[in-house]
Amino acid sequence: MKTDELINMLANHAPPVDRQIVTRRFGTALVIGLALALLVLLTVFGIRPDIGQVAATPLFWAKLALPASLLAGALLVTTRLARPGAPVGNGWVTVAAPVVAVWLAALGLLLSVSANNRWALIFGETWRVCPVNIALLSIPAFVCVFWAIRGFAPTRPRLAGAAGGLLAGSMATLAYSLHCPEMSVAFWAVWYVLGMLIPTAVGALLGPRLLRW
Repeated sequence: MKTDELINMLANHAPPVDRQIVTRRFGTALVIGLALALLVLLTVFGIRPDIGQVAATPLFWAKLALPASLLAGALLVTTRLARPGAPVGNGWVTVAAPVVAVWLAALGLLLSVSANNRWALIFGETWRVCPVNIALLSIPAFVCVFWAIRGFAPTRPRLAGAAGGLLAGSMATLAYSLHCPEMSVAFWAVWYVLGMLIPTAVGALLGPRLLRW
């Protein structure tokens, strides 16, 4: 059998490509990762007791908007980096835009108050534990996201790992927002972002090892 005939035979008998595999695999990772993060939150931290009152304020939803928008951007970038040759395109813009927006909002807030009050808005009462708690909450989601990425063939494992870590961190932050009492934009701009950067850095470090194929 000639080479061309063999190639044609293999091509004709190849199974159809499942075009929904990326959606299903990452959808499963998101659902399970968020569910586990919420389970750990309820078991270890608990939901803030005044959640009913604060949920009626626009500021609470602005607080959720930061990790939610980062989740959407990180999901876009991660699904593209998981597949060989898929361009990231403007995916990094969708990741950077929420961070820039919260930093600008924090700057505006800090400039609107006296110098004596600025540190209180930045540090709040829980700055020592906030990033660590987010990092701990991200562990189940991290495992789920890396499981999803490993189902494909990423050719840039370090970038894919970093994006996957950010995706896990944003899921954890979204869950942690239900517990965290801090309502200052300046606090979120520093400590929430730092908390999400921890799993991002871990993902970048572990990506070349865990995502090899």
